[in-house]
Amino acid sequence: MKREDHSVAAPDSAEVRGKRLAISLSGTNLARASDYNQRIVLQAIRLSGETTRIELARQTGLTAPTIANITSRLDELGLIAHLGRKHGGRGQPALRLAVNPDGAFAIGLNVDRDHITLVALDLAGEVRSRVTREVRFALPSDVVTIVAEEIDGLLAAGGVDRARILGIGLARPDDLGGIALPNKPGGYESWSKVDFASLLKEILPWPVHVDNDAAAAALGEAQGVSGHERPSFFYLLISAGLGGGPVIDGSYYRGARMRSGEIGLMPDVGAADPGAVVQDTVSLSAIEERLAQVGRKLDALEDLLALDPVMATTVDQWIADATRALTGPLVAVSCLLDPDAIVVGGRLPVPLIERLCARLDAGLAEVSMPNRVPVHPAQMAAEAPAIGAAILPFLDQLLPSDAILMQAGRSEAN
Repeated sequence: MKREDHSVAAPDSAEVRGKRLAISLSGTNLARASDYNQRIVLQAIRLSGETTRIELARQTGLTAPTIANITSRLDELGLIAHLGRKHGGRGQPALRLAVNPDGAFAIGLNVDRDHITLVALDLAGEVRSRVTREVRFALPSDVVTIVAEEIDGLLAAGGVDRARILGIGLARPDDLGGIALPNKPGGYESWSKVDFASLLKEILPWPVHVDNDAAAAALGEAQGVSGHERPSFFYLLISAGLGGGPVIDGSYYRGARMRSGEIGLMPDVGAADPGAVVQDTVSLSAIEERLAQVGRKLDALEDLLALDPVMATTVDQWIADATRALTGPLVAVSCLLDPDAIVVGGRLPVPLIERLCARLDAGLAEVSMPNRVPVHPAQMAAEAPAIGAAILPFLDQLLPSDAILMQAGRSEAN
């Protein structure tokens, strides 16, 4: 996938990626798992950019006849395209294959306490169009109105064929209406009773897949190039609140009660206020409240980069306090999960994410731990939850996931 990449790859990243790609894209010999193998082959083509049937057989471990049958089906479905022959080797030139970006689409919707974002994603992982409405504490009726006003323009701008839309991925924070945040209006608790599929069915006539925003962002990161270079990582999402997401060996770990990664609700033991949690310091809501206390209004997130000395001083102090609040929890993450990296994303402007990552990286380096876990900016843009959410319909219908393989295993057992 092509993304806005703000990280620096290690010199041997291509070699490492190739090895991990071959492992993660292994096919299965389960008798009734042909659908899973088709998903594996399609994913291999997507991530390779351009490949051949011979290379696919080597990557996936599937036989040449199986690869031929699967690629023929994918071609008939319009999901892949032929790029001509690959010349230069011995014998018959190999047919070059690539994913057809227009073969399928999905819509990603991120509903948060300070914005509504929509993206259209194609099969190649490209964001074809996007729109964000900066709106504070939008109620369910507000979201319906905004989506209805924006969806036609979004699809037209992205050249999206409605007939090839697989579904809607919707990312939202857990307890959307329940978490205490500054300036939350009365009535916002109504979100706790909302069924998103029912709410949106009149304006979005496709299947709706709902997930936590940090989980969606982490899933999107895992599906991208860096996810195969860093198969295990902890995603830190800075938005109106603070979320986290653990990815282990390329799969998102949800926990026994589907609430893994709740780093924002961990106690902030160093805070001045008793009972404070980490997101009371590390969130855009916290920054905005601090700015209000010094007489500065945050009209746009880019204002956080302003040269106004009062604002700059406030932001500098926030980065210092965020580093303090996050260091303890991230030490726990590093020791308990031993991830390849800690990845920081969200709506915070990229220069500030980079500064925070550098401070966290330096702070963790000073702690005596059995492992050294680096801190990197996320590869995806600020729309990470919406982009990650848009991948959910692809995972449901076209791309490989652990859930699909488990279903294939149960079918064989039955």
